[in-house]
Amino acid sequence: MNPDKPYSWIEKSLSAIHRANWHRSPQTIESLPGSLVQVEGRKLMNFASNDYLGLAGDDRLIQAAIKATQTYGTGATGSRLITGNRPLHQQLEEAIADWKQTDAAIVFSSGYLANIGAIAALVGQRDLILGDRYNHSCLKNGAILSGATFKEYSHNQIEELKTLLEQHRHQHRRCLILSDTVFSMDGDICQVPELLNLAAEFDCMVLVDEAHGTGVLGETGSGAVEHFGCTGKPLIQMGTLSKALGSLGGYIAGSASLIDFLRNRAPSWIYTTGLSPGDTAAALEAIAIIRAEPERRQKLWQNIAYLEQEFATKLPSCWKILPSQSPIFALQMSDAAAVLAAGSELKAAGIWAAAVRPPTVPTSRIRITVMATHELEHCQFLVNVLSQFGNP
Repeated sequence: MNPDKPYSWIEKSLSAIHRANWHRSPQTIESLPGSLVQVEGRKLMNFASNDYLGLAGDDRLIQAAIKATQTYGTGATGSRLITGNRPLHQQLEEAIADWKQTDAAIVFSSGYLANIGAIAALVGQRDLILGDRYNHSCLKNGAILSGATFKEYSHNQIEELKTLLEQHRHQHRRCLILSDTVFSMDGDICQVPELLNLAAEFDCMVLVDEAHGTGVLGETGSGAVEHFGCTGKPLIQMGTLSKALGSLGGYIAGSASLIDFLRNRAPSWIYTTGLSPGDTAAALEAIAIIRAEPERRQKLWQNIAYLEQEFATKLPSCWKILPSQSPIFALQMSDAAAVLAAGSELKAAGIWAAAVRPPTVPTSRIRITVMATHELEHCQFLVNVLSQFGNP
């Protein structure tokens, strides 16, 4: 009898992952986060980060986290309903609700937990979920965990979504429409007003994931809902504290009754240790900075506009640039092997960019992300290196 036999399939699966060029492993940053980072002993220009406003290494967030840790300790020590609640948690939830102009907000220990917990609480086996095919994994897994009937519509195809509603909505008790606002692997955005119009017509709830819109879009940086002038309309807004806000955690913002319901029914909030005091304080400080310093977001959009123009005129044909309305540029390539080689070549030249392959995305691409703290010379260097690809 071989005791290892039940686990022998793992090695075979790993071999298949390697053969497909899908194998991944972490790369370690050995410095503060920022537009320049040290990786494996080398200084690299960082075009791989979701730290869009450059706040993760900001000393004000660091000092806020230190002060909170000195006051409340390193961990929340329990779920929010038992020993894990601190004054900082309420302060952060109030700050999010004020920023998003909603009645209330609730903070989870990660964005992934926020989505799977909210979706599982809102719908069940008698209900229908319709989601964009390019939605993030946590939206899809939340839909599966809920037990609801789950159908996907083609990316950003509102007419197809309407057809699915006409065919299936009447068969279900409740319906929830799910969509990212900024699609993290492509950079384009969903049309929030059209989703809300369909929701009103077919009596649906809408949950939008503002993970990559929070801090980036909108007059005050609160996200795509603000960007599209939909503030105050009935919907569920999810977002993260771990990208433009430079911390960790996730949130749901909406009506007072929605938030009270989630406190009582969202399993990933009820049964999870509360967000650490340091992370909570850092996120609270980040919101204050974003609201007080719009010039930081303006600099981000200046960098985006510069790269947009340069990419359109100077990149060789080996790069197929997907449409973007955000700090995310996806440079599509033929296959996983080609994108891995390109990622290695960029790294050798001093640029860190993400080589993204299936199954994360349907087609392989180099994912370039822009930060407010990138200087013009950083962007110029990136364009120069990318323009050399395909040249003899």
